[in-house]
Amino acid sequence: VAQVALSSRVRTRRELGPGLYEHGVYDAGGSYCQRGDVCCHGRDDGCTVPYHDTLCYCDLFCNRTVSDCCPDFWEYCLGIPAPFPKVPGCARAGRNFPTGATYRENCNLCTCGPGGQWQCEDHACLMDGELIDAVNRGNYGWRAANYSQFWGMTLEDGIRHRLGTFRPSPTVMNMNEMHMNMDSNEVLPRHFDAAAKWPGMIHEPLDQGNCAGSWAFSTAAVASDRISIHSMGHMTPALSPQNLLSCDTRNQRGCSGGRLDGAWWYLRRRGAVTDECYPPRGAAPPPGISPAAACGCWSSSAASLGVGRALPGVPAPLPPGATRCHPVPCLQEKEIMKELLENGPVQAILEVHEDFFMYKSGIYRHTPVAEGKGPKHQRHGTHSVKITG
Repeated sequence: VAQVALSSRVRTRRELGPGLYEHGVYDAGGSYCQRGDVCCHGRDDGCTVPYHDTLCYCDLFCNRTVSDCCPDFWEYCLGIPAPFPKVPGCARAGRNFPTGATYRENCNLCTCGPGGQWQCEDHACLMDGELIDAVNRGNYGWRAANYSQFWGMTLEDGIRHRLGTFRPSPTVMNMNEMHMNMDSNEVLPRHFDAAAKWPGMIHEPLDQGNCAGSWAFSTAAVASDRISIHSMGHMTPALSPQNLLSCDTRNQRGCSGGRLDGAWWYLRRRGAVTDECYPPRGAAPPPGISPAAACGCWSSSAASLGVGRALPGVPAPLPPGATRCHPVPCLQEKEIMKELLENGPVQAILEVHEDFFMYKSGIYRHTPVAEGKGPKHQRHGTHSVKITG
């Protein structure tokens, strides 16, 4: 009795359920019964084959008007044409897909159109296999590689969300250069690593993720290292980029970009707190400190970090009307090297082109490999970094 009741319940559910075709699920070229060599000539609710995200049947229940049968049941099992018109599908990798089916090809979404053809978006992708191969085939002095964390992102996404430093204004760019005391015949070491000279004082780089906030990350990083070095290791703060992103709002746009001169102005006049005091968004602040309160937290902790007051090699507040060239490319190459050698890491702005996202090793120079693919594959944006050696 239990078996009969169960069988009845299954049949009722099956008979009353809407047909697969009514919901547009129809694999135009599917050979499910044939592929499984299944043709049940009686009524058999166990005669099923996986069909997309459901089941289809290969038994005599298919001789009904509402059907949840495999598309090749009639032709393969009964030798007659299917009673339903075949909807054209799209083929891919030896499989057929119904109209409306989608798949993602790197950063582009492809959809099966009503004419049986795949219709794909045409975005330039951040990771481009053709460009990687072209760089590695050429003699450009560096090697390219595919980075899985960038796969699926458009080039526009990379420029917009992975960089984040505004070009310096003409006023900043027109500042006078700083000059260091250097003999013309002074010999600088061929290799130098700040972390080797000042162990324990050079902080590890942080991942800015999809926050276009390199202006805050690089500024906090350089300031952290300089404070550590010029306090001779007595203070080794890891200053909070999130403090700058959230609190330095004067002409700054947080994770949508910012200015380096504004970031240094903020550090000089307002100070900054540590990562522990003001952790990145999503991380838990220390007990008793809320992220909202951390913007004012600097007043009690910035002085102890040496931010906002003069330390050897750390800029002091300027008198009214004075200017100083610090967060701009205002040193010549050898002077930058000597400054780094004597006083610690420095900050630099660079132009990031489409091929730099694929850089792996070697001495990078922008290549022309994207020129043949059209203007939308040639993009660039401004980034800022900490130079440590």
